[in-house]
Amino acid sequence: MAHAKNHDYHILHPSVWPFLGAAAGFVMLAGAVLWMHSITPYVFWIGLVGVLYTMFGWWSEVVHESHVGDHTAVVRIGLRYGFILFIMSEVMFFAAWFWSVFKHLIYSMQEYAGTEYIQPYIYPVEPFELPLINTVILLLSGCTLTWAHHALVHENNRKDMIAGLALTVVLGIGFTALQAYEYSHLLHEGWKFGDDIFYSNFFMATGFHGFHVVIGTIFLTVCLIRSIKGDFTPEQHVGFEAAAWYWHFVDVVWLFLFVVVYIWGTANLG
Repeated sequence: MAHAKNHDYHILHPSVWPFLGAAAGFVMLAGAVLWMHSITPYVFWIGLVGVLYTMFGWWSEVVHESHVGDHTAVVRIGLRYGFILFIMSEVMFFAAWFWSVFKHLIYSMQEYAGTEYIQPYIYPVEPFELPLINTVILLLSGCTLTWAHHALVHENNRKDMIAGLALTVVLGIGFTALQAYEYSHLLHEGWKFGDDIFYSNFFMATGFHGFHVVIGTIFLTVCLIRSIKGDFTPEQHVGFEAAAWYWHFVDVVWLFLFVVVYIWGTANLG
């Protein structure tokens, strides 16, 4: 039951989640270093389990806080600002990979061999086959998600909201499956992870985007489950709104990847 509030702010109670999350993150980072040095992978997995447990427990409390009336209009504004800052950090994360791609396509570092400079080779990837299909899938997923958001906010139509979310989740899974197929095909053709400049740029840029698609699909699946359980109203739906922003960000990043890595990269062969 929601409780009455005589102010617009949420006074937080002491919580173990920040400390537990920081500790688990440190263990996961240390475990990743140990794993990269071929010592043991188990420390990393222990830290990852701790991080996932923290995420589940902390976000469950946030959902509970919204149910009991702690998320006032002012608090919801703060949550939106916080998520906008998170997306801005993601923009800068992908800016690093685009910077590397642009640098090697426009002004490539050339390897010296004997008496001549040899420009790093750019391997062909046909952009208008599987990558184009994945582009259409992501664009369609943006449309179905917008439909779900419009159904909730402007029509208070829970049935259409659930249908739109379900279609978006299915399209997200389809994108991931096709990208996994593309990777398996490229590796079968002789591509290697991090073998040279082009391979490194391609797999880091598209691979991290694929990872974000997986995270976004999980995010939307949680929203779908909450919608089926009766959560979200036209006035209070910050979690759904954050998932929609995140998914549209992932869509936009893919459009840039499709144009730069697949189309422009292939056009710069030779």
